[in-house]
Amino acid sequence: MKKNGAQILAQCLVELGVKYIFGIPGAKIDALFDALIDTPIEVILCHHEQNAVFMAGIMGRLTGKPGVVLVTSGPGVSNLITGLLTATTEGDPIVALGGNVSRSMKLKEAHQSTDNVRITEAATKSSVEVSLAENIPEIIENAFRTAQTPRAGAVFVSIPQDVLLEDASKVKPIALSPPATGPAPKDSIEKAASLFAQAKTPVLLLGLEASRRENATEIRNLLSKTRIPTISTYQAAGVIPKDLLDCFVGRVGLFKNQPGDQLLDEADLVITIGYSPVEYVPEIWNTKGEKQIIHIDYKPANIHSTYAPIVENIGDISKTLRLLTEQLPTRATVQNGEKIAKLQNELDEKISKGKSLKGELLHPLRFIHDINQVIDEKTTIVSDIGTHYMWLARYLFSHQPHHLLFSNGQQTLGVALPWAIATRLIRPEGQIISISGDGGFLFSATELETAVRKKLSFVHCVWCDGAYDMVRQQQLIKYNRETAVAFNRINHVQFAESFGAKGYRVEGSEEFLPTLKKALLDEGPVLIEIPIDYSHNRELFEITREPGH
Repeated sequence: MKKNGAQILAQCLVELGVKYIFGIPGAKIDALFDALIDTPIEVILCHHEQNAVFMAGIMGRLTGKPGVVLVTSGPGVSNLITGLLTATTEGDPIVALGGNVSRSMKLKEAHQSTDNVRITEAATKSSVEVSLAENIPEIIENAFRTAQTPRAGAVFVSIPQDVLLEDASKVKPIALSPPATGPAPKDSIEKAASLFAQAKTPVLLLGLEASRRENATEIRNLLSKTRIPTISTYQAAGVIPKDLLDCFVGRVGLFKNQPGDQLLDEADLVITIGYSPVEYVPEIWNTKGEKQIIHIDYKPANIHSTYAPIVENIGDISKTLRLLTEQLPTRATVQNGEKIAKLQNELDEKISKGKSLKGELLHPLRFIHDINQVIDEKTTIVSDIGTHYMWLARYLFSHQPHHLLFSNGQQTLGVALPWAIATRLIRPEGQIISISGDGGFLFSATELETAVRKKLSFVHCVWCDGAYDMVRQQQLIKYNRETAVAFNRINHVQFAESFGAKGYRVEGSEEFLPTLKKALLDEGPVLIEIPIDYSHNRELFEITREPGH
């Protein structure tokens, strides 16, 4: 049977197990959209390419397999850049497919002619263009392998319009199993174990790769045996289960003012697992550059003057941790338990204040208290970027990997709604609650129609203050005045209803919990507008933990 490039590409995607593709069609790529009709793959039409790549990115994070986004040439491709950069920075596998003009028009001025490879290469692990239809199977297989290999990220494949129409009858799809890697070398594991044994105040710092399920399992085994005090970055949320919370002193990031920062200050050995400096730059937490650091990761450390590990365990993280745990002594109680308990109490007291906070505006800690009354181990919480993200990252606990989702490396505005949509597609069971500020919400608000069209149920909370508050707070700290951060309020209830979704407005702190309970029972997407009390936001940005204090 005769097949063209578009048809063999569609077949490759089927063989690679792709179930969903997010995108927007156009003339330069419509042959592939047409070929996908004859496959079991479901194409999710989006309203902006950036939102489509956000959806593909979170699908990659949650499944471990590359999410796929498909767009047309010119602005279709250029609109991908923010999402590609976010995925590559934050370790989310994506394969992005973009159309281009025919090969004969590549070096001419033509409608939507772009050098796709050049404009995407800085935001991706790899960016290539198909020159012959017969090369499609190997290019697509390599794209998936590259995207998925740790550190995972985005790969872009440009496909000229005429390549999609070229005969490809002689080639077949290639779909190989991802290559397996082994643990770190034995001598480096032994050296790490020796340093562990000698340390008086060791600390585990969990990074984004800790959230991979196999890694989280081995981290839990390690903690069960050693009881080492532990902190995490925002993207490592959910690694620590309830029965190991006595080892956990919360999350750290952005500003040095958390109980976990004091733990870092006093540590004589910091063991990072799957950590990337983009999550919490070591210039903040290791200012003097004097910390002894063990780096456990898939890839060698990116060296800073403040991040120069004395031992690097490079290899499969879960296999490395399994061997390391075998060499470590068993402890019945948490190391430095009295100090750890004091820091935990400080964190717990802060969180517990939420219960008593009342008023016409909802305080972030009250939001966190109330949401804790309805969530369970199957609930997924999705956060956008803004000061709400800082409150949630510090004070909302999760006990399952990848069930509290943040954009931490790029801190990209507008991810929450697209992420909630894609999460519901692959997690049909369990509650999904997404949260954004009223600024970030408008970055991707049109995808509410996508959620309505696909009949996807989740609750999206919008914290409303009429400003980009995360920026405003930093302006006020630096310059004692603000600029270009305030905007008009909108009626989010009417906005939701205009798309066919349900909308609720909370008029006071006592209304939020019953409104949330009601919304969680509704079918389809539901939006809750929440006037938020940001009167204590300044404390999020104050640096209160200095070295030795």
